[in-house]
Amino acid sequence: MIVEHNVPLQPYNSFGIVARAQHLARIASDADVLALLADADWRDAPKFVLGGGSNIVLTGDVKPLVLKVEIKGLRLVEDTPRAWIVEAGAGETWHDTVEWTVDNGFPGLENLALIPGTVGGSPVQNIGAYGVELQDRFESLDAIALDTGRAFSLDAAQCAFGYRDSVFKHVASGSNSFGLAGRALITRVRFRLPKPWKAVMGYLDLERKMAETGNFTPNAREVFDWVCAIRRAKLPDWRQLGNAGSFFKNPTVTAEQCADIIARDPKIVHYPMADGSIKLAAGWLIDACGWKGKSVGNAGVYEKQALVLVNRGGRTHPVTGGEVMTLAKAIQTSVYERFGILLEPEPVVV
Repeated sequence: MIVEHNVPLQPYNSFGIVARAQHLARIASDADVLALLADADWRDAPKFVLGGGSNIVLTGDVKPLVLKVEIKGLRLVEDTPRAWIVEAGAGETWHDTVEWTVDNGFPGLENLALIPGTVGGSPVQNIGAYGVELQDRFESLDAIALDTGRAFSLDAAQCAFGYRDSVFKHVASGSNSFGLAGRALITRVRFRLPKPWKAVMGYLDLERKMAETGNFTPNAREVFDWVCAIRRAKLPDWRQLGNAGSFFKNPTVTAEQCADIIARDPKIVHYPMADGSIKLAAGWLIDACGWKGKSVGNAGVYEKQALVLVNRGGRTHPVTGGEVMTLAKAIQTSVYERFGILLEPEPVVV
């Protein structure tokens, strides 16, 4: 295990923001974590876990020791009458993992295709798309405590999944002593892919694909391909135009609040939830405030999807974290002043 110094982080964050890690250790195995914690120079140092860098905004150089997770491995753990249990190393690319499961006859993750990032980041964010969230396919995960080096496993209940949320996004304090933000490094994640497989198609874009193709009984590979096509049409490839995916969470309001907004803005995009609440499309709210295509410095709102903030300066004159956050705060203010709703960012601001 070697600790590198003064490491450029521009290649390791999907926004392409220029920043440096004062110190960086590449974690390719559990043993690398244990070796680091056994080293007197690094045992008590503050640490920052970095996966694919697809859900972060760097506002400056990173002073804590960066743990770049590169643990690999894909395997079928168990084949039961009810489900396939598949395990992936935390450093595996998420999209490649989804494609591997489909190609190997273990369907269930296809709606989550083309989401950037790594497997280890998927439970942290409880990623979701096109009617499926990670928690719907989650079995368990392995992790290592960064203070003691103790290995442990968590099931879905212990991960405390919420909308783009989990125990890994909360700091332990007061009554919430189990918050794991900054306290653990995920090493492996296992997925429960149910049998018999059934396509999840209750999403407008997928319903349109069925109508366009005349295929109302798609297989998993066809759903995978459709999701990839839909995402490519709507969202920029971060390798060509830096971004962190959806920048804001879709807000949830009461039925009464939604009715009030509809009275003023009848075209608002909204989705009734099982608990009686209403989820609003954050991208629609932002677009309604006139932000689509606008910029602050080299930070811009994507022309095709107002929910995505992008790096207009490319690699030559890259956006700064400060510009991204200035734009984000301006959008929040506009939406709050018009709709009385405070949008919550999805990415972690470092």
